[in-house]
Amino acid sequence: MNKQTYILIENYMLQCMRDAAHDKEHIYRVLYNALNIAQAESNVDYDVLITACLLHDIGRDEQFKNPKLDHAEVGGDKAYKFLTDNGFSAEFAERVKSCIVAHRFRKSRPPQSIEAKILFDADKLDVTGAMGVARTLMYKSGVGEPLYSLGMDGMPSNGECDEQPSFFQEYNFKLKNLYDKFFTERGRLLAAERKNAAKAFYDSLYAEVENAYKNGKKLLKDFVD
Repeated sequence: MNKQTYILIENYMLQCMRDAAHDKEHIYRVLYNALNIAQAESNVDYDVLITACLLHDIGRDEQFKNPKLDHAEVGGDKAYKFLTDNGFSAEFAERVKSCIVAHRFRKSRPPQSIEAKILFDADKLDVTGAMGVARTLMYKSGVGEPLYSLGMDGMPSNGECDEQPSFFQEYNFKLKNLYDKFFTERGRLLAAERKNAAKAFYDSLYAEVENAYKNGKKLLKDFVD
């Protein structure tokens, strides 16, 4: 891919990105992670991979405005139109679209091509480790969701059985369960290197919150009767 083509695609991506947790820096991290993963694979079409990485989240704004929409589906259609409108072949645009549509995993449409599998893994890698924690906290804050919820006893819940959205709930239902869902060996290895950082943060935060409530409630009884 020549630089002029890269800049054309990059500029379109920059016009579409408005979500703080899925900003342009997320796109670049996914791209760089994808290139790392791709080095361990064979027969990778780097033009397709780079284009799909740059455009994989361009449907986020539509989904944010209408949660019933799937940003992967919207983004795939937008990418196809943009590429064909700018002189790329329909075959190339379709290959890019298929990568984008499959990057948000659904059992009915898992990634098939090596480029789609690499994009999937690179995108999920950005939800692992310390980065995954940071991005989740940004998102939760942006939509007004709390760090944790309280149980019937008035103590902080660890999130394992919660239905109410919170950071602790998100960690237990999503973040800690990502590590066996990678398609490439390189992606799995990179994710495994990050796992302990996310767990340590969650464990430390829960311990701090639990101790604050446990000790604080006892102390409060000395002053409020």
